[in-house]
Amino acid sequence: MPTALFLSPHLDDVAFSCGGTLLRLTDDPRWRVILCTIFTASVPAPQGFALRCQTDKGIAPEVDYMALRRAEDEAFAALANVHDARRWDYREAPHRRYESAAELFAGVHHEDTVWQPLAEDLAALDDEIGPDLVFAPQGLGNHVDHVQTIRATLLTWPAERIIWFRDTPYAIRQPEAVPAGLLRLEDDLFPCRVPLPPAVLDRKIAGCSLYTSQLGFQFGGSAALREKLAAFHAREAGTNFPTAVYAESFLGHPCVTSTLPG
Repeated sequence: MPTALFLSPHLDDVAFSCGGTLLRLTDDPRWRVILCTIFTASVPAPQGFALRCQTDKGIAPEVDYMALRRAEDEAFAALANVHDARRWDYREAPHRRYESAAELFAGVHHEDTVWQPLAEDLAALDDEIGPDLVFAPQGLGNHVDHVQTIRATLLTWPAERIIWFRDTPYAIRQPEAVPAGLLRLEDDLFPCRVPLPPAVLDRKIAGCSLYTSQLGFQFGGSAALREKLAAFHAREAGTNFPTAVYAESFLGHPCVTSTLPG
């Protein structure tokens, strides 16, 4: 049975970015689907910018913010019938001395070497499950956690096994954003799309709505979530699928994109 591994830097990235494709693969009994989320560690008594990242979403300081988010992710994995969901104990960037929202998108700190142990863990995961497809972020928006995920992914798998997804909601806010500089687009990476039937889009939206702590900040609420995702995926479909209204977009080597659901 072929295995698809979805790498999510944060507890929502895969759901928001390529949750429809994940659903199409979990619906297919020929595929085994594994969701691995990387930066999910709880940090006791956060301070400064790290604390503001939860209080600006209306979450009280005494709440374990990451435990709350892990529970949201567990609910999504259950709804999506993911065969195996793993949440790794890496700290998010605000707990690695990134002190402002601007710093999260201004480039990786020289002393931030989290990609090194992450690459080791990804190599061990590859030895364990040997995924046929690996879904990873393009780095739209250049969030440092996404960039570090890309760096470790490139050290672990050849291009012929990686599908690069468009980081959402960054792609909604900046439709013309380009992938992080670590991705060499000249190296036979080409765009492709996976059509989303309306019923699959509805299920994706239902899954995304489970991340209640993020909906207001990222989309402006649950109603706006539905409106923005529907409009975005209609635009992603373009004229490539005359019989499909919606789609998710990716980059990949031709030999691997041909294995995506059509």
